[in-house]
Parts: sequence; C-alpha cells; structure tokens
Amino acid sequence: MAQTIESKKTNRIAGNIFKGSIGNLIEWYDWYVYSAFAVYFSTEFFPKGDQTSQLLNTAAIFAIGFLMRPIGSLLMGRFADRHGRRAALTLSITVMAGGSLIIAITPSYSSIGIMAPIILVLARLLQGLSLGGEYGTSATYLSEMANKGRRGFYSSFQYVTLVGGQMVALGVQIILQQLLSEEDMISWGWRIPFVIGALGALAVLWLRRTMDESEQFSKMNAESKKNAGTIRALMKHPKAVFTVVGLTLGGTVAFYTFTTYLQKFMINTVGLPKEVVTWINFIALFLFVILQPLAGILSDRIGRSPLLMYFGIFGTLLTVPIFLIMTQIKSPIAAFLLMMAGLIIVTGYTSINAIVKAELFPTEIRALGVGFPYGLTVAVFGGTAELIALWFKSMNVEYFFFFYVAACVAISFITYWRMGETSKKSHIDAELNEENKLASSESISRHS
Repeated sequence: MAQTIESKKTNRIAGNIFKGSIGNLIEWYDWYVYSAFAVYFSTEFFPKGDQTSQLLNTAAIFAIGFLMRPIGSLLMGRFADRHGRRAALTLSITVMAGGSLIIAITPSYSSIGIMAPIILVLARLLQGLSLGGEYGTSATYLSEMANKGRRGFYSSFQYVTLVGGQMVALGVQIILQQLLSEEDMISWGWRIPFVIGALGALAVLWLRRTMDESEQFSKMNAESKKNAGTIRALMKHPKAVFTVVGLTLGGTVAFYTFTTYLQKFMINTVGLPKEVVTWINFIALFLFVILQPLAGILSDRIGRSPLLMYFGIFGTLLTVPIFLIMTQIKSPIAAFLLMMAGLIIVTGYTSINAIVKAELFPTEIRALGVGFPYGLTVAVFGGTAELIALWFKSMNVEYFFFFYVAACVAISFITYWRMGETSKKSHIDAELNEENKLASSESISRHS
C-alpha cells in the first residue's frame, strides 16, 4: 500500500515536472528562433549592407530583448512569490505567444521602412519580459516539486528544455532548409517558425493551467504571502543575491558563446556553409541535452560544488585555445568536436545552476531571488556576448572576445570557490524538515 502511494506521488511529481518543462521548452524555442533565423531575416528588417553589419543590428536587438529580462524577473518573481508559481508560469507563456505572433506578421523594411525594426524591437521587449519571469519561476517550481535526493536531477530539466527549445528551433530550420530555397527563406520562410512558436505557446497555456502548485508555496500562510516577493525582503539576503550574480556571470557568457554566437562564428569567421553549421549545432546540442540530467544525478551524489569548480577551471583555461584552434580549421568534424568540448565544460554550470540558486533563498522570496539577480546579470553579460563578439570582429580583433569569455568564467570561479556546498545548507530542505518536525510534534500532542 505504502509502495503504491509512493509510486503515485512519484508519477505526480514527474507529471508536474513535465508540464512545467514543456512550457519552458516552448518559451525558449520562441526566444531562440530569433537567433537561429537571424541569418535569413536580418536583410528583411534592415537596409542593405554587408553581412556583418546586418547581423550586428539583429544582435543589438537580441541584446535589447535581454534588457527586459530583469524587469520581467522582478514583476513575475513578485507575482510568483505572492500568487503562486503556476499562475506566474501561465502568464509568462501567454506574453511569449504574443511576442512571437507580432514578429511573424511584421512587414519587411522595404514595405514599411523604419517601422519594421521598431516593431521588431517592441516584440523582443515583450518576449524578454516573458522570459525574464519564466526562468526564475520555472527554476523555483522544478526545485520545489522535486523530492529530496533527486533535486539536482529534476532541476537539470531547466536546461534540458532550455536547450531543447534551441534544438527544436534548429530542427525547424533544418526542415525548412530542405523544403525551401535560400531566396524563399529570406523572403517569407523565416516567418513560419514564429507562427509555430505562437501556436505552441497557446497549446502549453492549457497544460500549465492543470499543474499542481508546489507544496512549499501552498503551505505559506496569508501573512507570509502578503509580504512575499518584495525588494525589501530580497535585500535581507545580500550574500545570496551577490552569489547568484557571481554564479551566473561566467556561466551565461560561456553558454551564449558556445551556443548562440558559435553558430554565426562558424559561418562568418570559419567560413562553413550555413546548412552544415545547422547540423553541427543540432547534433552537438542534442548530446548537450543528454549530459544535463546525467550531471544533475552526479550532483545529487557528490554535491553541486565539484561541478561548478570543474566548469570554472576548464572554462578559464580552455576557452581561448578552443576558439583559436577553430579559426585555423575548415573541417566540419573538427568544428563539431571543438563545440562539444566547450559544451561539456559548460555542463558543469548549466546542469545545476537552477537548483543551486533555489537552495539559497527561503520560499517567500525564492522566485524573485532566483530570477532578479540572474536577469540583471544575463542582461548585462549574457545578452551582450554576441554583440561584443561581433563588435570585436568589426574592429578586426575578434580574438579579444575569447579572452573576455575566459575572464568572465574566471570571475565566477572565485564565487564557486568561496560559496561552499549549497546542498548541505539548502533552504528548501531546511524548511521541509522544520515542517515535518512541526507536523510530528502536533501529531504527538493530539495522541497524548
């Protein structure tokens, strides 16, 4: 009987994790479609010019979208801490659907002139607002729904679905490349993935409405909910806030470098064909997705700190050599192996960063605490990584960017070295233990 109850509980946890994760996948698909198809629609939204300048314009808008993420994490984090994780996740997917639909139907620069890039900016701001709230709330929900001893595994699905969204975007790109000519892709084909994203978000909206609320939030009393999710409450945890900033800085720069920017680097610098680069990215990211839960399981056994230290050390030492070697080769296989080397290193951060951040904060401030400092850091460093790289390239000193990435990882390494093992002092476990003690004490009192 007890085994049956435990099995049902495990299945329910897995079901809720799936519902939260599939929505996260669609959110990130919508976000990454922009980057994946920028090589096609950059000519549609901006005046004619050389490829680097047009990509620079689209990268600038990509970075602008990140500026809304701290605002989204602030507003959605506050909403999630006061009204529930489920309600916030439902709201975020609705906003993302609207942003994708706007991009899909916006006329080109040749049709409406300067209004085309203006509308594109507004749509990306809307998507940035949604994604800013999605990350912190999703990371919080996955961490709270997971059972003790498996939190590293379950929370790793934050990046499984994050990268999965990027893979789906690349998969759609591969299919369209087979069905359409490059002229058709540039003219109208690039709009198809944005339509798919908008429709997918609407489908996920229904799924998220059927999720269970997390136990930690459900047990918060009315007074705690009233005071939850405020900047004043967040500032009571300054060490945790700055830890999230330091934890995120190197990880977000490295992640966007080895995923988002590397696609353009292989085309624009290495000189590989677009179709070949798409396949390299797709296969590498597929393997990267498989690594996430494996590393999550490992963190449940040996702790979070060893994985973060691994990323900090090897990310600092090997980033520059990986890129310098790639500039000298023309082989797709070599490019793939170098990309995989970078992604294996980054896995030390991506697989566990969600649970590490969630373990730093109490329930009443967790969504805001995870999301807001993360959103600020990503806006300043992650969102500008591609822009900085292309700017260095336009100045003919692209190799400066490789050292910039290594320096950012080195800064995070110092944070990992000083922060200690979060799983041993997790707020999530501490709160559940306290609740169990209280429940046990009340049960003893009733029986006595």
